[in-house]
Amino acid sequence: MSAADAPDALESAIGAYNDAWNAHDLDAITSMHAPDMVFENHTAGERAVGVSVRDHIGAIFETWPDITFKTRRLYVRDGLVVQEWTAEATHANEMRRGDLVAEPTGKRISWDGLDVIPFEDGLVRRKDVYSDSVSILRQLGLL
Repeated sequence: MSAADAPDALESAIGAYNDAWNAHDLDAITSMHAPDMVFENHTAGERAVGVSVRDHIGAIFETWPDITFKTRRLYVRDGLVVQEWTAEATHANEMRRGDLVAEPTGKRISWDGLDVIPFEDGLVRRKDVYSDSVSILRQLGLL
């Protein structure tokens, strides 16, 4: 394990990573990814690997143009960050979840989630996302 994967270094790295997400800065986000990084939203059934991760994250920002994340709890250990978060966003554009299509409602919603993020040499190796999609669907009037 490198010094870049020690808890103190990862605490700083995850702070910069979260700031980049909240700024919707795709260049900064992807610069913190390992080349073969895997982004997987298990709840939504979405997966992207390597260079396709950039487009996948860009699509998230397109669907939710004002999305922000606030960390509720952060757990850091050698080579691993787990964070619980709350997202807030306006449903300004079409949202897809498999065959389900939700036309824009203009509603401001919030939902909770959890990320499991292994690091390697100070870079994000994976981002496994588990979010409360049922809450999203309820708030949009789809359930």
